[in-house]
Formats: sequence, C-alpha cells, structure tokens
Amino acid sequence: MDYALIKGVHITCAALSYAGFVLRGIWMWLDSPLLRARPTRVLPHIVDTILLASAIYLAISIRQYPFEASWLTAKVLALVLYIGIGTVALRAGRTKRRRLAAWAAAQGVFLYIVLVAITKRPFVLV
Repeated sequence: MDYALIKGVHITCAALSYAGFVLRGIWMWLDSPLLRARPTRVLPHIVDTILLASAIYLAISIRQYPFEASWLTAKVLALVLYIGIGTVALRAGRTKRRRLAAWAAAQGVFLYIVLVAITKRPFVLV
C-alpha cells in the first residue's frame, strides 16, 4: 500500500476521532440525548479501529516501534492516558464538573500526541 495514502487515512481518522470526542463532550455538557444514540456509540469505534490499524501499518513501514523509538513510545503512552481521561470525561466521571475537567485535560493530551507526531520528539516544550 502507498505510505502517503495510509498516512492521510491516519491523519483523517485522528481528526475525526478528535472532532467526535469534542462533539460528544459538548453533548455531555448539554445532557443531549444524541450522546446515547446508536451512531454516537458505534462510529467512534469504527474510526478508532481504522486509526489504530493505520498507525500499526505506518510504524511497521518506517520500522520504528514503541519502546524502541522514544517519540513513538511517548505517543502510545499518551494515547493510553487520553483513553483513560476520555473515559472519565464521557462516562465514568461522577459529577459534570469532573467530566468537564477530564474533557479539557484529554484535549491537552491529544494536542501533546499531535505535537509529538509532528516533531518526532517525546518532550515537546511549547
């Protein structure tokens, strides 16, 4: 497969995943019933599966792997943190205030992941 095409798919899925997270956070804040709609529950899993598959393909293509390439390790660890904080933001937070704080924090982690991807450096000082 063409590396540029897969990279484009990866970037597109990352943008869609983030946009969906932001939108679901807004719906959470507004107590919208759209948050519980079937497409809202299914589409993120489809997008994130394609995102993960493209990430694995790209890592294999460039022969850089987590725990060997520090920038990729940082992205994977930040992704785990993003998923955990995102879960608090959209489901597990006991209060709306806690969910909103987690939602904001998750966006900061997402920005870190993007900056590491762009710079290929794990410790980005902004």
